[in-house]
Parts: sequence; C-alpha cells; structure tokens
Amino acid sequence: MDPSFIAIAFGCGLLVYLINLPPLIGFLAAGFVLNAMGYQSNATLDTLANLGVTLLLFSIGLKLDIKTLLKKEVWGTASGHIVLSTLLFTVVLLAIKAVGFSLAMELEWRQAMLMGFALSFSSTVFAVKVLEERSDMSTFYGRIAIGVLVMQDLFAVAFLTASSGKLPTLWAFSLIILLPLLRFVSFKVMSRIGHGELQTLFAVFLALVIGHGGFELVGLKGDLGALVVGMMLASHYSASALARSLFNMKELFLVAFFLSIGLNGLPTIEAVWIAGILLLVLPLKSVVYYGLYKRSKLRIRTALLATFSLSNYSEFGLIVAALAAKQGLLSNDWAIVVSLALALSFVVSAPLNSHNESLYRRLITRFQPKENTHLHPNDQPIELGDAKVLIIGMGRIGQGAYMELEQRYPGQLLGIDSDVKKIALLKELDINAIEGDASDSDFWDKTSISAQLEYIFLAMPNHAGNLYALEQIRYNHFKGRVAAIICYPDEGAQLRELGADDIFNIYEEAGSGFAHHVIAASTPFLPKP
Repeated sequence: MDPSFIAIAFGCGLLVYLINLPPLIGFLAAGFVLNAMGYQSNATLDTLANLGVTLLLFSIGLKLDIKTLLKKEVWGTASGHIVLSTLLFTVVLLAIKAVGFSLAMELEWRQAMLMGFALSFSSTVFAVKVLEERSDMSTFYGRIAIGVLVMQDLFAVAFLTASSGKLPTLWAFSLIILLPLLRFVSFKVMSRIGHGELQTLFAVFLALVIGHGGFELVGLKGDLGALVVGMMLASHYSASALARSLFNMKELFLVAFFLSIGLNGLPTIEAVWIAGILLLVLPLKSVVYYGLYKRSKLRIRTALLATFSLSNYSEFGLIVAALAAKQGLLSNDWAIVVSLALALSFVVSAPLNSHNESLYRRLITRFQPKENTHLHPNDQPIELGDAKVLIIGMGRIGQGAYMELEQRYPGQLLGIDSDVKKIALLKELDINAIEGDASDSDFWDKTSISAQLEYIFLAMPNHAGNLYALEQIRYNHFKGRVAAIICYPDEGAQLRELGADDIFNIYEEAGSGFAHHVIAASTPFLPKP
C-alpha cells in the first residue's frame, strides 16, 4: 500500500482526536483527501477493509447471546424499522425528484424503494466502535442496539445473496451437522491454547478460514459465516478473551474500511445537496427507532441511548447502492451520495454519542416526559430492599466481606455483581446478590439509594470501575460510609479525592494478615524467652 495512505490517515485521525472527536471521522476525511489528490482504492485496501468488517462481525458474535435476537425489542424493532424507514426514505427520494434534481430524475418508485431500503440500515461498524469506547457493550441499551444491528445485518446479507443470483449449494445443508461438531472441537481447543499469540491466531482462523471461507465454499455469504461462528462460541468462558485478542488487529483493518468510503469518488454539487437533505431527514429515522423502542416498554433513557447509537447511515447501505449501480439499476453517483451521507452522519452521530448521558439529562430536565407504566423486565428499577450494607463486586474479596459482615447485619446485606453465572452460584450458597454493572451509568440511573443504607463496599477488581461507582454514589448524595479496595497507593489518593471514607490495600493487608496468621498459628510452639 502507498505510504501516503498511512501518513494522511494518521494525520487526519490525530487532528480530529485533538479536538475531542473520534478518530474514525478523521479516517473518513482522509479518504476524501486522498481522492482529491488523485488516489483510488486498490485491491490491497479493499482486502484489508473486508478483513476488518469480517473480524468485526466475528467479534460481535463472540459477545452476543443468540437469545437476544429472539426478544421483541430486538426483532420487532429491527423488522418494524426496516419497513417504516424504507417507506420514509422512498417518499423523501420521490420528493427530491419532484423538486427537480437531475440526479433523481432516473428514480422510479422501484429504484426509490431500493435506495430507501439501503438508507434504512444503521452502521454496525460505527455503533460497535462507539459502544466499545464507552465500555457500554454489556449494558442493556448496548445489547439491544447490537441485537437490532445484527438483525439488520442478516436482512442485508439475505438481500445481497438474493441479488447476486447465486443459490447456496447442497453442501450448505451439511452445516447443520458440521457447526455443532465445530463448536465442540473449538471449545476443547480454546480451553488449551492459553492467552498468547496462539489464541489470536486461532481467533483469526475461526473468523476467516472456518467462518468466512467455509460459508463462501457452500455458496453463503462469508461475513454471515464469521458472525454465526462467533455466536456459536459466545457461551465459552474465554470468548471475551478471544475477542480482546482480536481488538487491535480489527481496529487497524477498519481504518482501511473508513478510507475506502472516501475513495469511492468525489461528490458533485448536486450529490452534496442530496446528501445534505438526507442528513436533515436522519432525525426522522431516529424518531422511528425511539418510537419502536418505547412500544417495547423500555425506559426513556434506554430507548434514547439505543436510538443515539443507531442514528446514522450504514456501510451496508453503501454496498447495496454500489451493487445496484453495478447491475445498472442506478447510476454510480448514487453510491457517492450514500457514501457522503454516511460520512456526514458519522460526523453528527459521533459527538451525539460521546455526550449521550449529558444530553439525556438535559432532555429529561427540560421536557420531563413520563415513563411507561409497565416497564420491560430488564429495565425495571433496581430495588435494594432493606439492605443496610451494599457490597459491589462479589469476587473473593466481596464474598469474604459478606461472610464477615453477615453476623453483624443478618438479613441486611446485598451483593452486586455483573456476572450472571456468578449470581446463580452465590444464590445457591444462600448469599443475597443481584445482577448489576456498577461501572455503567444505567445501573445508578435505575437504583434508588435508600435512606437506611449505611455502608457501601466497592470491591470490584477494576479500579476505574470503583472510581466511576464512587462518582455516581456522590452524585446521588449518599450519606453513609464508602469503603474501597485498591492495589496501588496512587489509586487510594484518587479515591480519597472523590470522598472515599476507608481504603483497603489488598496487597498490604494480605501481607499483614498472612504474617498475623502464621504468628498466631505458631505461638504455642515458639520457645519461651
């Protein structure tokens, strides 16, 4: 690849980052800059871009519970939005034609509907990057947003497969037998390869060779294969580690994807105008998302934040437009229109998602909308009951604290942990614990800190999580005492600055406890002075 691609991508990404915008906006701009300089996309860049999207879909699969797709708020929202949004954009495009734009004169209602279908999708690449940067992939709003995107990806893959005119081979039916066998073998391998370079190589092998290559071999879309293989492995305990091992590689390849958007072609003045109109219509697309989420009985915050993450146009829309141009259904200028609208939507959506929490609070304060009377089970307020002591993070330290305090506060302790499987095990041990991610603002938004609560113990292994939880505790004006664990002295200073009352250095205290234990155990045998 030409060194200019790397230099300009880095320069634009850095400039954008310095003004507190996501670097991906700079990468999009770099594509247009390179195009203006006379560069064109090439086979190497296209290959890297395709690798990035394939690894992204595989990573999504590793983090996705297939049961999520079967929930009404996911499949219902995805299906309803495709239909309503396609109709919305069909009307908008026919209105643009009526205004007299020469580019739109070729649009009959069938072509307008095809373009409306392309514009109805939201960007999987963008949304996943935003959610990962905010560490919101595991939040409820993050899960349902990703679920909708996966459903849209399945619709897009089905459309692209049908449009190609190629039918899957008879060997595609063998996947019914081969995929469960593959899952069994992969679980065995994942349990034995450790956490080094072998794990990363195995992840690439599964995504590109087994997923993408295997599905292409039987006449199915390769990206669908990467997604399906990832979803099959999601229940393995090391699936998250497998996803982390791919993170940097995936991010690097996705730079090529963003560059390729700008390299599709320079827009004409008319294309810019039409893209600008589509950008103005984008809020209507968001309103459709919000309305469908609210019909699923989600809280205002959940519906709004999920809507923010989906308020953009999609790379799949660009692929659909490019395919239509290739088949002679539309001129290539429409692919450029979609690429420009896609880039502009990213520019608008990036700051919207960076400040989604503050925007939510402003909107709530100003408009004071009413919540649904009956809320979704996963979006209900978190009740702390009669607990006087709250222990956040039920690992070994949290469990130890719970056992120690149980004698003093019988029936008045409550543990919080984000691991669903751990909660089930704790309940088998008669430990009062509920699921909750205290490093997520949604947890605190749903939790009412009751007046009888006296102590909060922050025992999460992640210092950043403890810091964020303490910020939220102080924001909610908690009057009791807060204690937190630390591993290093500088962490204690940060917690003290935020108002922590007690700090427990697990290394120092463990060493002190170890010495006391040994001396106490050996005291009867020590020689008398």
